[in-house]
Amino acid sequence: MLGSFVIVFREVLEAAIIIGVVLAATKGVPKRNQFIGAGVAVGVLLSVVLAFFTDTITDSLEGMGQEVLNAAIMLSAAALIGWAVVWFKVHAKEVIAKAKDVGKKVSEGISPLHMLTIVVGLSVLREGAETVLFLYGIAANPTVSVASIFSGGVFGLIAGTIVGFLIYLGLIQFSTKHFFVITSWLLTFLAAGMAAQAAKFLSAVDKLPALVEVMWDSSWLLAEDGVIGQFLHILVGYSAKPSGIMVLFYVATLFIIIGFMKLEAGRKQWKKS
Repeated sequence: MLGSFVIVFREVLEAAIIIGVVLAATKGVPKRNQFIGAGVAVGVLLSVVLAFFTDTITDSLEGMGQEVLNAAIMLSAAALIGWAVVWFKVHAKEVIAKAKDVGKKVSEGISPLHMLTIVVGLSVLREGAETVLFLYGIAANPTVSVASIFSGGVFGLIAGTIVGFLIYLGLIQFSTKHFFVITSWLLTFLAAGMAAQAAKFLSAVDKLPALVEVMWDSSWLLAEDGVIGQFLHILVGYSAKPSGIMVLFYVATLFIIIGFMKLEAGRKQWKKS
């Protein structure tokens, strides 16, 4: 539940911030709400269509082996989560600045109103597409129920919408910088956990070597099937008895995501100088 909550909350809030910036920049423009609302509706509709076809593709690939399919979904989700974390860390200011610029141009009559629909629609679609794949990655974990994913997603949607609306109204002093730092780390560990679980699936069907059957056994300290163990398993990929290949995938994913974040941040800084 917490994993889906964090994912949906962050994605909804990212979209809400963009929409809020556009709304603020076009204050007083006639019919702006209709065009922005249309953008939100189109983005949500396309995200639902994407979710429908993702489910169809998943069903058609059942014959390739459920373990391999689950591993492929988890690795894809981990890769996209990692990409999203790196990309938004580097381009967050640019995205918000661009949204503000589009709103300003529409407000001044330089750009047509339908640009609002396009910008908002693409923003919602991008976040929706990421959410669909992320949630499929969580759903591939057999220990996670559909009900917990759904409830976490609903709460994340509500919380993200409320916080985004409050930011727009200016009712709270909210540090988006701190928010994205915290959720970026949570998503980084979530991606590493997904990669480790993918390795576990592939190792179970002899597609990957286990390297070491059991690296350690921490079940005496924290059982994986307990409440806290399950909480950490879903959120950060905790495993009481991980194999060597699981640890390798987990650590490698952390290094890759963190490495790319530092690399891209350094490259951006170098371009400025």
